[in-house]
Amino acid sequence: MFTASKVSRRKFDVVVVGAGGAGMSASLLLASAGLNVAVLSKVFPTRSHTVAAQGGIAASLSNMNEDNWSYHFYDTVKGSDWLGDQDSIEFMCREAPKVVYELEHYGMPFDRNPDGTIYQRPFGGHTSNRGEKPVQRACAAADRTGHAMLHTLYQQNVRSRTNFFVEWMALDFIRNAEGDVVGVTALEMETGDIHILHSKAVLMATGGAGRIYAASTNAYINTGDGLGMAARAGIPLQDMEFWQFHPTGVYGAGVLLTEGCRGEGAILRNCNGERFMERYAPGYKDLATRDFVSRCMDQEIKEGRGCGPNKAYINLDMTHLGEDTIRKRLPSVLEIGHNFANVDITREPIPVVPTNHYQMGGIPSSITGQVVVPGKDGTQEVVRGLYAVGECSCVSVHGANRLGCNSLLDLVVFGFAAAKHIIGEHHCEESHKPLPANAADNSLERLNKLESNKSGEYCQRVADDIRNTMQSHASVFRSQESMDEGVQKIAKIRDRVSALSLTDKSRVFNTERVEALEVQNMIEVAQATMVSAAARHECRGAHSVRDYDRPADDPQCPLGRDDANWLKHTLWHSATNSLGYKPVQMKPLTVESIAPQVRTF
Repeated sequence: MFTASKVSRRKFDVVVVGAGGAGMSASLLLASAGLNVAVLSKVFPTRSHTVAAQGGIAASLSNMNEDNWSYHFYDTVKGSDWLGDQDSIEFMCREAPKVVYELEHYGMPFDRNPDGTIYQRPFGGHTSNRGEKPVQRACAAADRTGHAMLHTLYQQNVRSRTNFFVEWMALDFIRNAEGDVVGVTALEMETGDIHILHSKAVLMATGGAGRIYAASTNAYINTGDGLGMAARAGIPLQDMEFWQFHPTGVYGAGVLLTEGCRGEGAILRNCNGERFMERYAPGYKDLATRDFVSRCMDQEIKEGRGCGPNKAYINLDMTHLGEDTIRKRLPSVLEIGHNFANVDITREPIPVVPTNHYQMGGIPSSITGQVVVPGKDGTQEVVRGLYAVGECSCVSVHGANRLGCNSLLDLVVFGFAAAKHIIGEHHCEESHKPLPANAADNSLERLNKLESNKSGEYCQRVADDIRNTMQSHASVFRSQESMDEGVQKIAKIRDRVSALSLTDKSRVFNTERVEALEVQNMIEVAQATMVSAAARHECRGAHSVRDYDRPADDPQCPLGRDDANWLKHTLWHSATNSLGYKPVQMKPLTVESIAPQVRTF
């Protein structure tokens, strides 16, 4: 059994949970400012999921064509289907060139144009002058941009003497009587020991939770740990009904093929060899937004124009690009084709299907990264001592659908912003707030329940049922009946999660214990998603519901979108399994608001 007497305690100025792009952007600035920073990661930092990002990071540098931040701002608002907060979006788009140049100065090896400037490629939904024509805005390091970013940030963190705790899993927040977050509990996987990390601020950067789906581009570590911690601590999860399905996951494997393929000129073709996106999006073609392209692909397959013996996938054709271009601009995609599809993409198309990729929702946060919750008078209250950045957070720059290559940008912009706010709050000069006497009790209780349960289920059997349920009831296309059924199924699975048991009770590198703890986080995310999705009676962005199609008597109405009733953010509360809502911030920081309009491509 785990006991409080064996829990060790350590003190830091800031604890960062997660060592991906967001976590290491923040920790770099914090450590460089002289703060004592601890970074917890389930894996070695350069194995964090940011390493899988391929295509680029968006910034209006104007290296390849005329561009400016206001065009980027418009594209992001439109891409979000008007659910993105326009103040946050303006901040991100204005900061984009600055953070890209900052990464360049840190040593990030971007591809170069002949004149030495950073190479930029087109990406889906990125245009000039409010949709006039595609624009080259994605700053790329071949098709390994996330890999290059992660290694650059890690090297700079090592230089700044950041403290890394590798193969440690954060368990729960520690909150005092006033509700302030004063640290976290964590499991050291190597020893099985439990630790209290006492800090002046905690910054969550735990990434997404794509592993709640059966078919996902996400790494196995993406189990929503930060979201589970927040839900158990009484913090609502925002906009969890919105999950992006990337159009080009390798059929049968789910491995991501970057949107940079289509940015470089790759074409989606059906079984007739037709470039079908010309029918659906005559202006944007294959570079329409991801939610739109995914639905078009799904429709082609459902109407019998899919490829293969079972007409189950779409072909992504890059053969016309030439071997030299592919080897220079898409070397990882070339390897993925060989390794996961047995295809030489220089000579034949590769089979792809829409695959779960990214969560737009998460822990509600502000532009400065502070976690915010509904107050008693309807305003938003700050949870003192707690920050969230990256995919685990919802500052709502992505709204109902994220534009490609805005994810890496989100990580760095808000990672830097949160770090600057922490530094500005003078946390390094303050003393630590006292720990409550029961600091580790919640975590110890969860661990000991796993230890003592003798008749519960094996965690991976329950995890598989979560994934299959989400895949069936909250996928690319949804129906009200299916979502309502999914709500009931997930509620029953939650009862099973509370009774998990372990067959392996050892301490050293007990992966079964870690997986059981991950399932406890996954069920929070899955239930938040299903309940939030079933309650949103409209189509918006990635939330596409057959029951809410365009009214026959109103051809100008957006596809099933109901701005009169549903232009608002969802807030799911775990303790009561109930929903609240808050308005979308339609007012930018300095420019005119972009009013909702029909989203065409």
